[in-house]
Amino acid sequence: MIPKIFKPTSELAEFVMCYWTLESAKEDTPLKNTIVPDGTMKLIFHYGETYKHHTKNGESIILPKCFLIGQLTQPYIVEPLGITGSFVVRFHPNGFLPFSTIPIKEMENTAIPLDKLFGKEGAEIGEKILNANTISERINLIETFLLKKLAAKKNIDYIIKSTVEIILKANGQFSVNELSQQSNMNRRQLTRKFSSAIGLSPKQLSKTIRIQATLKKLLTEEVKSLTDLAYENEYFDQAHFIKDFKEFTGLTPKEFYGDNLKMSLIFDGKV
Repeated sequence: MIPKIFKPTSELAEFVMCYWTLESAKEDTPLKNTIVPDGTMKLIFHYGETYKHHTKNGESIILPKCFLIGQLTQPYIVEPLGITGSFVVRFHPNGFLPFSTIPIKEMENTAIPLDKLFGKEGAEIGEKILNANTISERINLIETFLLKKLAAKKNIDYIIKSTVEIILKANGQFSVNELSQQSNMNRRQLTRKFSSAIGLSPKQLSKTIRIQATLKKLLTEEVKSLTDLAYENEYFDQAHFIKDFKEFTGLTPKEFYGDNLKMSLIFDGKV
């Protein structure tokens, strides 16, 4: 189950990281799949069968066919209900703000149906994308929709944008104090701005990006020792590494090493 990844038009490149599609038969998909937080929000359109979300308290929720998934701060467990056919718009960490009609922080760990987010327009664009026959048609539809929204409300905070870029470039290995100094903004003010624009604090985003960089190394490189991996990614010690790893994946590094890792990264369009 390998995603196909596509770049956005240059007019949306500041906001949209990529588009991707995922298709497979139910038997080729794990019964349950862990989506690991990655610091981004996504519009998801299930033109195949939808998914069921399993909550921490043991309940399950049928996800909408078209929705926005807010910032994740914990592992998000889903289960396919049939043949997978998904079109995903993945935003930069601060990229969804100009399009949002709901405070970003209020959408944390939540699937927001498009009609709740955009009203009648949301329901209409969702229906058009579900009924489209090709990926190029879906991309054209969503780009027309987003560019129309952007023309009415362009809101880029360049301090947030540059700080996010620093975090990404450093794989989350800057402290909040260092980020504060780089942005010439005090820590409290920077945290408020991040919460409003991204839905995560600078510390939360840095932790998320660091764990994603660690996961990618597990997938793409031969890792001889999880202890060495922890120190390479500047965790204080093995206990710190295990604590953060379990917070984001729900498993210890040893438990997660294997198919869970690959499927989680693939589901989020990383590979």
